[in-house]
Amino acid sequence: MSELRHLIDVSDLTVNEIEELIATANDIIANPGKYAEKCHGKKLATLFFEPSTRTRLSFEAAMYELGGNVLGFSEAQSSSAAKGESVADTAKVVSCYADIIAMRHPKEGAPLVAAQNSTVPVINAGDGGHFHPTQTLADLLTIAREKGGFENLTVGFCGDLKFGRTVHSLISALSRYKGLRVILISPEELKLPSYVKNDILKKAGVEYIQTTDLEEYMPELDILYMTRVQKERFFNEEDYLRLKDSYILTPDRLVNAKADLSVMHPLPRVNEISVEIDKDPRACYFKQVLNGKYIRMALILKLLQSAGTIG
Repeated sequence: MSELRHLIDVSDLTVNEIEELIATANDIIANPGKYAEKCHGKKLATLFFEPSTRTRLSFEAAMYELGGNVLGFSEAQSSSAAKGESVADTAKVVSCYADIIAMRHPKEGAPLVAAQNSTVPVINAGDGGHFHPTQTLADLLTIAREKGGFENLTVGFCGDLKFGRTVHSLISALSRYKGLRVILISPEELKLPSYVKNDILKKAGVEYIQTTDLEEYMPELDILYMTRVQKERFFNEEDYLRLKDSYILTPDRLVNAKADLSVMHPLPRVNEISVEIDKDPRACYFKQVLNGKYIRMALILKLLQSAGTIG
């Protein structure tokens, strides 16, 4: 029996495995026909206990383009969770029907519980404010295609750095590479959690700067990773309304930026990036969406191969 692999956190993957996934994704982009039947007869279950458009459709598109099929639900009310079924039991049941599971859940750790009780590979498609590893893989593929690699980059993270799971995961992934410099741009109330600074940045010896000023470090950035202030992570609507417009990227704020800056965003955006930026060649956020499909195709192949489900 082959080893059953899951993806709960991007750190579950070695640097070599990430590079292999990126190479596979690039090959899929170059030779889509070669992969059109790789998952013929296989089924992906999308268990989305929390609303999502991009991530769920991206997984579904990925499986269909590999020649497989999809089953699942898009909200908890559509599942037996509404009757009180545990995540562990849901994973055991769905394992009987599908070859691989993608799960999004509002509670941190739920996909890990699913993985511990599943007989098929489980992919974490986002768990609360915790991890979002496939978004990180989409981000890494985008950076690799835009910058040619991950070393010696200055990356600015702007907006909600406290609750932004995409930020936490990408910082964790990039901190493995040489020469990384991180600029953390946020209101005081939404600063990067100290555990991310201590357990990841400091441990890896990464230079980082905390600031509330978006313009100050703009000329130094190779990548600007914008995030929305997430209403669903706030307990107090007054706090959300006060902070939601803290940083809005407009063309005038890019005047002093590098000509080859890459502006990224995990989406959905609300108003933190002006639509005028969409026409700027430095805008990469819709490329990220497309790259997300390709990297999820590569991941599905890797996990099904490691499970011995496909050749």
